[in-house]
Amino acid sequence: MKACVIIPARFASSRFPGKPLAKLNGKEMILWVAENCARAVNPSDVYIATDDKKISDIVIKQGFKVIITSSDLLTGTDRVAEASKNLNYEIFINVQGDEPLIDHRDIIRAIDLKRKYPESIINSYCPIGKNESPNNKNIPKVAITENDDLIYISRSAIPQSKKNLNNYIFKKQVCIYAYSKSDLNKFLAFGRKSELEKIEDIEILRFFELDMNIKMYEASKSSLAVDIPEDVELVEKELSKNINCHEKI
Repeated sequence: MKACVIIPARFASSRFPGKPLAKLNGKEMILWVAENCARAVNPSDVYIATDDKKISDIVIKQGFKVIITSSDLLTGTDRVAEASKNLNYEIFINVQGDEPLIDHRDIIRAIDLKRKYPESIINSYCPIGKNESPNNKNIPKVAITENDDLIYISRSAIPQSKKNLNNYIFKKQVCIYAYSKSDLNKFLAFGRKSELEKIEDIEILRFFELDMNIKMYEASKSSLAVDIPEDVELVEKELSKNINCHEKI
């Protein structure tokens, strides 16, 4: 089953306009993401789906493929679905363009799990960071079964208890998804955001309305996404740590 990676990149982010082109240690964020994805699959199988010429020009200059999509799509997954229409692959990996610290091994694992569970959507999670609060509304938290099936995902701290949860390690979503073309077609054909999707502003919730199972797996390391401008400094520090570690190896 041949796989590709599609990175949805929208310039007009509501919380961080121009986010894909934000400089992280001198390099545009979208390039950090694309380069990590190109370690998981052949670089020729990495696509950036965007409606913005500035984003398109920068990624093409660095040798990546671009698919121009509509400007009125509801979510990143809708953008991936539209971009997939003329591509001949069995597995489509959606890596959000604000995940510059993504580990390419987690992309490979998503591909492997989609081959194992072809009827399920595949998504990733990791433990919430020591310096992160489960009450941070910018961080989607997940509740999963003991068999790694998603029960719910929320911007609120879940699960909750009558008792003290000081020792509980909350789990947060990592934005790596694996779909088939059929999965994407169903998502796009729904034609609107579901009620829960609108309330939480979390697109994967739409699959619950389609009665589709979501299989979760733990990422190999904690991830930091860039959701708002204030996240940039922390992510830059982590990128610098990663570079220094690679240089020492």
